[in-house]
Amino acid sequence: MVEEVQKHSVHTLVFRSLKRTHDMFVADNGKPVPLDEESHKRKMAIKLRNEYGPVLHMPTSKENFKEKCPQNASDSYGHKQYPANQGQEVEYLVTGVALTADTKIQRMPSESAAQSLAVALPSSQTRVDANRSAPTGGEYRHPGASDRSQPAGMTSAVMEAGNAKNSALMAKKAPTMPKPQWHPPWKLYRVISGHLGWVRCIAVEPGNQWFVTGSADRTIKIWDLASGKLKLSLTGHISTVRGVIVSTRSPYLFSCGEDKQVKCWDLEYNKVIRHYHGHLSAVYGLDLHPTIDVLVTCSRDSTARIWDVRTKASVHTLSGHTNAVATVRCQAAEPQIITGSHDTTIRLWDLVAGKTRVTLTNHKKSVRAVVLHPRHYTFASGSPDNIKQWKFPDGSFIQNLSGHNAIINTLTVNSDGVLVSGADNGTMHLWDWRTGYNFQRVHAAVQPGSLDSESGIFACAFDQSESRLLTAEADKTIKVYKEDDTATEETHPVSWKPEIIKRKRF
Repeated sequence: MVEEVQKHSVHTLVFRSLKRTHDMFVADNGKPVPLDEESHKRKMAIKLRNEYGPVLHMPTSKENFKEKCPQNASDSYGHKQYPANQGQEVEYLVTGVALTADTKIQRMPSESAAQSLAVALPSSQTRVDANRSAPTGGEYRHPGASDRSQPAGMTSAVMEAGNAKNSALMAKKAPTMPKPQWHPPWKLYRVISGHLGWVRCIAVEPGNQWFVTGSADRTIKIWDLASGKLKLSLTGHISTVRGVIVSTRSPYLFSCGEDKQVKCWDLEYNKVIRHYHGHLSAVYGLDLHPTIDVLVTCSRDSTARIWDVRTKASVHTLSGHTNAVATVRCQAAEPQIITGSHDTTIRLWDLVAGKTRVTLTNHKKSVRAVVLHPRHYTFASGSPDNIKQWKFPDGSFIQNLSGHNAIINTLTVNSDGVLVSGADNGTMHLWDWRTGYNFQRVHAAVQPGSLDSESGIFACAFDQSESRLLTAEADKTIKVYKEDDTATEETHPVSWKPEIIKRKRF
């Protein structure tokens, strides 16, 4: 009987599959009895007609698969292909015509053969084959394995499954940091002493001839920028001076302190000409509007106040922060006022309405420093968790500058894109603004006679030429840094690699 079925290759496949599942027949009394040859023939004829009719007419040829595929052959991935049975030849079908959609996928005579048909092509081979049209009489050759043919429907299914698998497993290309601009390193070249307490604030006058500092010794001192010599001391505050700024529109110096006072000094007479009363607690910072006569101050009373410089009137009280406001900055464009607070938020304010435009809540710790880029419409904020860059006018997040793991008290940036961050532990980091690359770290020794714990940077600023960097520190000194003129890109190369950026959005 088996010899008769093997006259046609399809009959061979069908018989072997049916013989495994129809070896027994259940009689009416429920007892299994063996099937005779006539019953086998009858059931096979019905099965062939109903399920395998569409492929019975197809011309087929037999090839000795055992000869073409050595025992335990493997593909390019090391998977074994069609292990040959001991002492038995495996027949393989090669179709000579295109198959129709109604064609049934043929069942292979062994489980290992059936599983091997489901192996997807390699990704490179899949892409090549996907660009070709479906062959009408040819064969696909798998690298490292023997020739084999598949029905068109199965071929497309295998390719689609392979493409879907590859696309699902293919990792998206992670963003990489672009190569940063090379900046020469900065080196300490002068230490200025004279204050008797922590130096809390610093500002350079518009003419670049002198600079001014405020200290915990309750004095304001004016220093010659070129020589570092003391020119003048101003007394009047009864507590730590926390902020100083020199006007570009008039010969005025403004100061504020922990005594709740905001003072306007006339530098022609070196005395106070105005006081601005209104804050209920220590005033932590102040800034002048660049184009109009407006002064903005921020305080521990959780508010910022806008003052008319000449009339001393309080124009607006900016309320909304829930903790001390540590820093404030002004600019001519909208939003014209930016504040950072110990409540971890940054607020962008409408100067005319005196109301909040945007509240940025991305920081998780106190924001003690904010700096505006002198050329770009962007700004940065400093906090113990991260330095973050933002884009005006809506405060769109740009990127994080991670690595300065300390309480950041001050930020400053120059037109060349050098961002400086000074921290409470005396460390100073220098960054490339565009890429966020930290190209230098400085930790200067404290002044002799000071405790090691008195190592902290409270304020820093570039001079008007941006060739000098001044820092106000806890060891009662002002340190001046300059770029290293002898440094080149060869002597101080950028140790940058296109590493994957781990962006932490919020």
